[in-house]
Amino acid sequence: MTMRVHHLKTCDTCRKAIRVLREAGHDPALTDIRADGVSAETLTRWMAAVGRERLLNTRSTTWRGLNEADRADMTDEKALALMVAHPTLIKRPVIETGDTVHTGWTKNVQAALT
Repeated sequence: MTMRVHHLKTCDTCRKAIRVLREAGHDPALTDIRADGVSAETLTRWMAAVGRERLLNTRSTTWRGLNEADRADMTDEKALALMVAHPTLIKRPVIETGDTVHTGWTKNVQAALT
């Protein structure tokens, strides 16, 4: 099964996830969300799979740097536009295996993939 990891090369959690996945025998294809970007179509697919609340990282430095108007009254469309404009708002890593999308490097994600 093909595995793709969407990550930030500067993110410690992403680097750890990639290392653990490789140690578990996976050979993930890597996409840097800052350098390579993420299309609105891909973000829409991820949001449909996991929900806006799990995809939009409201604990990030980027989120805290947004003005109050951008953070208020969040809708799927507004979240999509923000994540296209600021890829670091995407909860990462995003790991795709077939039709399954995992966000973050939680214990549940680790258990499912290693």
